[in-house]
Amino acid sequence: MIGRIVRPADFQRVLAAPQRARTPHFAVHYLASVPGFVSPPPAQSNLSTELSTGGHPSPTAVDTPPAGAVDFTVSPSGCWLGLVIPKRHAKRAVTRNLLKRQVRAMAAACAAELPPGLWVVRLRTPFDRQVFTSPASDPLRDCARSELQTLFDRAVRTPLPPQAPRHAPSSRRRR
Repeated sequence: MIGRIVRPADFQRVLAAPQRARTPHFAVHYLASVPGFVSPPPAQSNLSTELSTGGHPSPTAVDTPPAGAVDFTVSPSGCWLGLVIPKRHAKRAVTRNLLKRQVRAMAAACAAELPPGLWVVRLRTPFDRQVFTSPASDPLRDCARSELQTLFDRAVRTPLPPQAPRHAPSSRRRR
């Protein structure tokens, strides 16, 4: 399963990284990192300690996830996907939603091959409205699917950039 990038700071970090692969309409950026998380708000001391259930205890805590649920906020590894489909390139919501569904489906299909980290797929240029007259036509869907397949194939085949070695601080003094 692929998590979703939701914080603007995470999008900025990934989009600052160089493009990993691109096609005529899409580009994908990759950062070998995990999303940043917001710390929980501080506890309020002026809250009432009275239960609204009239003294009857509830069977489980409200914020306890159901059994078998995957909590992505705890897992530091895995793939995280963000989408940038701007209105200036896809004017109609139908088209933007179609492209988002296509990207998510292709990312899920390639999830086993993708290295863990943050991935952002960005629509670079609009699809020609003269060729694709309907906002959610089968030809647009097929074109987007084949282009996204090419994009993710290139992203998987491209070797990861070498990690910069961490050097110990030098004992030499600068003058």
